[in-house]
Amino acid sequence: MYIPKCFKVTNVDEIWNFVQKNSFGTIITTEQGKPIATHMPFGFTKKGDDFYISGHMAYGNPQWRTFEACNDVLVMFQGPDAYISSSWYGHEEVPTWNYQAVHVYGKASILEKNELIEELTKMMEHYEQNREHPVLWDKLSPELLESELKGIVGFKIKVKEIQAAYKLSQNRSETDYINIIEKLQNEGSPNSKQIAELMNKGSKNRI
Repeated sequence: MYIPKCFKVTNVDEIWNFVQKNSFGTIITTEQGKPIATHMPFGFTKKGDDFYISGHMAYGNPQWRTFEACNDVLVMFQGPDAYISSSWYGHEEVPTWNYQAVHVYGKASILEKNELIEELTKMMEHYEQNREHPVLWDKLSPELLESELKGIVGFKIKVKEIQAAYKLSQNRSETDYINIIEKLQNEGSPNSKQIAELMNKGSKNRI
């Protein structure tokens, strides 16, 4: 991913928190030179200094069969984004876009059945934790679970490389920066308000 220096993020803990918060991502592999992508939620595990991403897809999805031949798979995570009008600057300029994006590279391997059950159990606990009537693995019938397991393939990715870009107008003047935040807050869309909030939090880290 092309990342100008002023937008590059290198703090691993910050990036790891970001991908967990924005856990619905896109996994990309190739087959005979053609890119293949699947959109899905991911799970995250840290063991010592190693980071792992896990997920599962339908058995009928041919993408999992490409894992063995791929030295690296790519998983992309994205946060909020917003259009930035150049009319908000104090000088003539072209419009642009603010966003957050993380690319994760690593080697994917297929999970054994017991590993898949462990990952699914953790994922359900995570996403169901605030539900009034949580649907958890051990509350479902063995017959249903066994049937569902036959229809999916689990995998994990040992992370080799992480690239992160937070493009949040860090390269703009103080006056323009403050004005962009104000204009975004008045836009009315949830994404614009989220970008404005991120810019407010990151105002001390501008170049």
